[in-house]
Amino acid sequence: MRAFSLGCLIAGALIAAGHAQAQALKPFKDDLFAYPAILSSEGDHYRVLDYREARDIDQRDEVPQKRAHRRFVSTGVRKVQRDIALDTSVGTLRHFAVGQLDHAAVITVYLHGQGGSRKQGVDDVTFGGNFNRIKNLMAANRGLYLSPDFSDFSDRGAAEIKALLHHYVGRSLNAPIIVACGSMGGALCWKLARDPVIGPRLGGLLLLGSLTDEGFLASTAFRAKVPVLFGHGSGDNVFPVAGQERFFRSILAKDPGYPARFVRFETGTHGTPIRMIDWRSEINWMLAQPR
Repeated sequence: MRAFSLGCLIAGALIAAGHAQAQALKPFKDDLFAYPAILSSEGDHYRVLDYREARDIDQRDEVPQKRAHRRFVSTGVRKVQRDIALDTSVGTLRHFAVGQLDHAAVITVYLHGQGGSRKQGVDDVTFGGNFNRIKNLMAANRGLYLSPDFSDFSDRGAAEIKALLHHYVGRSLNAPIIVACGSMGGALCWKLARDPVIGPRLGGLLLLGSLTDEGFLASTAFRAKVPVLFGHGSGDNVFPVAGQERFFRSILAKDPGYPARFVRFETGTHGTPIRMIDWRSEINWMLAQPR
């Protein structure tokens, strides 16, 4: 099969697979990565969590913000990690792939922010070991985790990510696609949501310390009720939390039953959601949503 195709075969596979539902992810170090205490909540869709730098960075990291303590990291997963150069019609796409390249039960993709690279999403020891956890979760659950490079946060970058997704969906026709976007990577999340083929095929979007896009409310992903999770620090000075919360509430105002969640890390800063997001809890919520 060609690495990148917009033909009827792949398009049909994307649409058909959008109705598949994966099994819930099995636990992996849940006790270490569970959310801190809930300070306040509005049902299950909005929570304010008790983030504390002294506990969630200083006690979790051997070297604060650089190296997590060993108990948070299991590096055996590197045995199923590959650094791949995929030739496509939009160029050579460098990316890391962790887990099952064929017949994956679920595919999770991480799109980095400004100044990042494919290496960020597979760094085992930064962000409190949270990237190591998602790698292990995918590998242990017959899943595939992808962390790609891309040219920009505009149309060219979106075309590259679409090419990557087409390639791997062609090898795992029934796998839900979960896309997590850190910071400026969210621009690509929203572009994928508007794509007529990719949008309704998505299994979920995680916006981690990211930006908003009013166009989502008219997107193919919105019409398909693709689950959306917003993780944000209340002290984020790059994308202030108030704007993200307004956008989240505009989704529920348009469709009160829409599968959207907001996790606010009180006192957290721009990178806090990447460190603190409970991958298993949020992905399992997405996989459980009726489509």
